[in-house]
Amino acid sequence: MEARKNGEERQAKVEATADATGKTARLSPELERIGAEVVDAAYTVHSTLGPGLLESVYETCLAHELTQRGLAVRTQVAMPVVYKGIRIEAGYRLDMLVEEVVVVEVKAVEMLATVHIAQLRTYLKLAGLQLGLAINFNVARIKDGIRRVAIQSA
Repeated sequence: MEARKNGEERQAKVEATADATGKTARLSPELERIGAEVVDAAYTVHSTLGPGLLESVYETCLAHELTQRGLAVRTQVAMPVVYKGIRIEAGYRLDMLVEEVVVVEVKAVEMLATVHIAQLRTYLKLAGLQLGLAINFNVARIKDGIRRVAIQSA
């Protein structure tokens, strides 16, 4: 129960990003639960490892933490781009896809830039998903490194 309470508090501290219309998207309770679990797992990984490591280390550890929590995780997921009816296989790779519904982009940079959030928003749009998290582990406090992007489904 305490872990759930801490996870809810952590989720509340994550900076939300509105969709293109300026409104915060309404998500299902299950999607919100998965997102909160990812945020809580990121806190655990960061408190254990701290900042200063490579993105690949954080990605591997976060995937392991989420798997230990019973969530399905795929890493480096190739996603084709469909452009004017043409499927382009050399599209893009999601760092992580959790439960097939939440996109996680793992970073270890000085600070998350606008382009990182734009990239995440584009990934969500192209994948037809609603919730994404950009998580920068190269920060003193992980809450300062998490940005949540939610978009309305079409």
